[in-house]
Amino acid sequence: MSQKSIALSKTNLIICGIAILLIIAGFLLMTGPATTLEGGFEPDIFSARRIKLAPVVCLAGFVLMVVGILYPSKEKSSTSGK
Repeated sequence: MSQKSIALSKTNLIICGIAILLIIAGFLLMTGPATTLEGGFEPDIFSARRIKLAPVVCLAGFVLMVVGILYPSKEKSSTSGK
């Protein structure tokens, strides 16, 4: 089999993998009990973990994903336009 060339280097893929884990962690931080009409009001839906921490973790994951995609590769070709 011939060796295939991929667009992202190993470093880029590691950064993107960490970003995916951060995004998943942020969404897991948002989970919790829901408010139902039968059970009454659930004040946990306004906890600091769900309102402040989880969105910041998700945003950090999305920003890290952009960084992982745009991170320059060390294996640049040294061809010049001469």
